[in-house]
Order: sequence, then C-alpha cells, then structure tokens
Amino acid sequence: MAKTITPAKPGTESLVTKTPFFYGWVIMAVGTLGMIMTSPGQTYTESIFIEYLIEDLNLSRSMISSLYSFGTMVGGFSLPLWGKQIDRKGTRWMVTIVSLLFGLSLVFMGFVQNALMVGLGFIFIRMLGQGSLGLVSQTAINHWWVQKRGMIMGISGLIMSLLGMGVFPNLVYRLITVFEWRLTYIILGISLLIFMAPMGYLFIRNHPEEHGLKPDGRKTEPLSENALEEKPIQVEENWTLKEAMKTKAFWTFGLGVSLFTLLITGLTFHLVSIFQSQGLDAATAAGIFLPVSITGALVNLLVGYLSDHLPLRYLLAFGLLLLGGSLALVLMLQGTGSVLAFGIVLGSANGFIRTISTVAWPSYFGRLHLGSIYGFTSAMSIIGASLGPLPFGYAFDWIGSYRPVLLFFIGLCLLLALFSLTVKKPKKQVFDQEL
Repeated sequence: MAKTITPAKPGTESLVTKTPFFYGWVIMAVGTLGMIMTSPGQTYTESIFIEYLIEDLNLSRSMISSLYSFGTMVGGFSLPLWGKQIDRKGTRWMVTIVSLLFGLSLVFMGFVQNALMVGLGFIFIRMLGQGSLGLVSQTAINHWWVQKRGMIMGISGLIMSLLGMGVFPNLVYRLITVFEWRLTYIILGISLLIFMAPMGYLFIRNHPEEHGLKPDGRKTEPLSENALEEKPIQVEENWTLKEAMKTKAFWTFGLGVSLFTLLITGLTFHLVSIFQSQGLDAATAAGIFLPVSITGALVNLLVGYLSDHLPLRYLLAFGLLLLGGSLALVLMLQGTGSVLAFGIVLGSANGFIRTISTVAWPSYFGRLHLGSIYGFTSAMSIIGASLGPLPFGYAFDWIGSYRPVLLFFIGLCLLLALFSLTVKKPKKQVFDQEL
C-alpha cells in the first residue's frame, strides 16, 4: 500500500489554522533562521577560530587540517541516519533536538585542551551544524513549497548569504577580540540552546497535508507515492532513495555539489595563507567575505527564479564554470581589482550551486522521502567538504605552492560542467519500465 501523509484532526493545530496567511511563510522564516544558525559550524566561521586554535594549542597547520577533515567526514557519514529520522519523526522534533545538541557541542569547543578534544569537537559541530541543522531546515521549507520552490529557496538563500556568510565571520571576529575565542564558542552555543531550539519547536510543522493544506497554500488530499496514478493532474513524482540512486541525475548533481563543497571549504579554510602566498595580507582575506556574501545573496534570488523556468542541468553547468573561473582568478590575485573580481565570481558560483543543491532533490525526486535523500546527498557534500582542506594544505606543505592543485581542480570543474549538460530530469514512468 502506498505511503501517505495523513491529515490531522480539525482544530488540533491552532497555530497553523489560525494564522491569517499561508503558514508556509512561517516555515520559510524559521527554516531560514535555522540555516543562518548553522554558521558556527560552517567553514567561513570556523576559519576565524583556526589561527587561535593553532597558536594556543600548539597545533600544526597540517594537523588542524587533518582534524577538521576527519571531523567533517565522520560527521558526514552520519547524515543518512539523520535524514531517515527526519522522515520518521518529522522536522519539528528533529530541528529541536539537533539545535540542542549543536549548542552543547559549541559549548564543548570552549573547553578543548588538546588535539583529541579538538577532533571530537569538530566531529560534532560539523555533523550537527553544517550537516544536520541545515538538512532539517531545508527539508522543512521544501515540504511546504513546490510550484514556488525556486523563488522561496532563492529568498531563503539571499537572507542566508547576507546574515550568515556576510555577518557571522565579522561577528565572531569581534566577539573574539572582546571575549577571546573560548568564551565566543560558549556564547554561540548558548544562543542555539535558548533561541534556535525553542523557535524550532514552537513554529516548525511537518507537511502541509497534515493540516488540510497543500504546498503553496491550497487545499489538498494526502500526499501519496503513486499520486500520478490516483490523480493524473498531480505532477509531483515521489522517489525512494534507492530509486533515486539508480538515476544519472542523482549522481551528477550529487558530485557537482560535492565538488563545490570540497573547493569552497579548501579555499576558505586556507584563505589567509592563500592570500599571503599572493602577497596580500590577512585583513584583505577577511574582507573577501563581504563581496562573496553580497554577490551570493543576489545570485541566490536570481537562480531561485531561473530554477522555476529553466532545466536545472544548465544552471549546474554554469555554476561549475563559475567555480572553475574563481579558481583561475586565485592565480591572478594581485591588487584590489583582482580581489574584488575573485569575490564576485566565487559568490556567483556559491549562489548558483547552493540554490541548486536545495531545489534539485525535491524537484527531481519529490517530498515524501526527502529527508532520506537529503541525508544521503548531504553526506556526499560534507564528505567532499571534509577532503577540501587536505589537497590545499598538503600541496603547500610539500610543494610550497597552491598552483598545481588549483590547475587540477579548474580542469575537473570544466569536465563536470560539460557532462552535466547531458543530464535530464528523470521520469519515474520510464524508470519503472526499465527496471
């Protein structure tokens, strides 16, 4: 029998039913807040702490890179399990649990004393921050929006870019200068415990069908895996993770997003060193987040709109070309103009691929098993991110230059961009006939 989402009894969810506008807007706001609150576990924030960890704990750059990569990888492997729990327990409970655990992990980072404790801390903040909180927040939003998904995720991405990457690195830097790095970690953890966790529990709800609503605000019947057979006008196809994994689109988009996370993490993690190798100072490196975040925010909105009107493979290909272009610009960094160009191109690549990564999975494979699909693809992305610092760190330690690794990844971006143009949206009817 097909799995369905059963509507709740009338009157059992007064917050949803009494809201004078479509409750999906509340979900979008709180889900976006959840995405912003992943920032303490993101590399653009952690990069501010790295130099303090190296100096105060007497760790080498290779050691801290390895610990960060190991922590990210181990955390990434857990995400399919978190995704399954989202499908089973719902987004409301999971966003609350993850926020509480993430907050405790950040508090723990304020007490680390050695490499072992740093490694454990990295596992938890990468698993719960970069991974699980982002996973459940994106899933919550996508459950409530279908036809306007691209636009909504574009708006969410714009806000995330401005308030996440645009604000958090500078905020953390200022907190560290006032309170030092240990207390800054504790402050960030407490903000998750007393703010994000209650907000998630109070306002997040699971599927709109459970409340007599339809995505985008219309009345509906329960969502079904075989909705195409039951209601021919329903265009959404719901794939299981196992089914999705048998398509070329799943792996092409998964690898494209993973390559992006690998490179953005590697670049960000070693950003100060990369800029210094080009004769630029640390202040210039820190300032690059502003053009990256502003450009990323604007491009998020644009790509959100385009994703509702253009095949996603074109957007992925262009995003990969921009990513390769940003690597090429690293080799040409000299003055203010080249730094600004690098920030704009990297921000554009960020806007393209991050928006695609939130839109592609529900657009291609439906919402019913979205937690499991997001969990697996997020694990791919985080494993990619875990590997990012390594090629850059070891290339510099062994060769004394970032140039060879940059050239290699420029070529890889171009190849994957060309291949992605061959990938079309899978059709479940055709897929089923081929099995």
